[in-house]
Amino acid sequence: MTASTTRRTTPARSRLAAVGAIAVAGTLLLTGCGDQTKDKGAVDSTSEDKAPLADKLPQTIRDKGVIKVGSDIAYAPVEFKDDSGKVVGIDPDIAAAMGKQLGVTFEFENATFDTLIGGLASKRYNVAMSAMTDTKDRQEGVDGDTGKKVGAGVDFVDYFTAGVSLYTNKGDDQGIKTWDDLCGKTMAVQRNTFSHDLAKDQAKKCTDAGEQALKIEPFDTNPEAETRMRSKGADVVSADFPIAAYSVKNSGGGKYFEVVGGQVEAGPYGIAVAKGNDELRDALQAAVQAIIDNGDYQKIVDKWGVADGAITEAKINGGS
Repeated sequence: MTASTTRRTTPARSRLAAVGAIAVAGTLLLTGCGDQTKDKGAVDSTSEDKAPLADKLPQTIRDKGVIKVGSDIAYAPVEFKDDSGKVVGIDPDIAAAMGKQLGVTFEFENATFDTLIGGLASKRYNVAMSAMTDTKDRQEGVDGDTGKKVGAGVDFVDYFTAGVSLYTNKGDDQGIKTWDDLCGKTMAVQRNTFSHDLAKDQAKKCTDAGEQALKIEPFDTNPEAETRMRSKGADVVSADFPIAAYSVKNSGGGKYFEVVGGQVEAGPYGIAVAKGNDELRDALQAAVQAIIDNGDYQKIVDKWGVADGAITEAKINGGS
């Protein structure tokens, strides 16, 4: 999930392909992100004798057997709730596979995207995993709009790559093919995401060029932005490509939306860890690399139809 100061927050980017392949299990639920409901991942705690990387974790986490994850669980197919209320998606599946390596359960807790970094600072969560783009601003705790230091920053363990797409009501593309076609339009977007950042950049370009203004309407969740567009209150929505493609494929049985133009600003998703938690950060990196090497990672990205966003090396702070 990309959030401001980046992508789905500070910029997030997507570069996945095969929209048709993203027809996976689950229905996109228009669920808010602020109920703070805890949901356990798909994997139960594994005994340490079967978890080769368990000894890399901090002892406090090993003792509890749980890694608490802050996440905006309304961002299908990256993370969302299925009809039974279970948290599913790309991130929960990757976390579950990592849990087998580390001998712990990843427990997802729902929150709005723009509160996740703060939740790490207050120790509400151990990590944030929510389609969050790894960017320098986030690493350094810098507000992307003002350039001012606003926090200690976070470290990222990169695990995926994605870019940003535009989509409109089906059959009503408003003549939009590129971001330069947005002048004079109204965009609905999730607040503090990379898409939001790109929209603000484009609005400035429109103004500087003497074009009609781009009006931006930010919302707490992407489903709220989509609802605004469905009601004709906005012309276009921007989101990470996997999310846009999933919505186009599944919303209204594929009758509601269409992607316009190509992806932009591809960059890495990262699992965010508060600065100073080097032992946890390094254990997560080892776990991501382990599931890449043993093939579990490839099975997950294939399952969700997002193999074009797969990585081969789990880097720390690889974003720019």
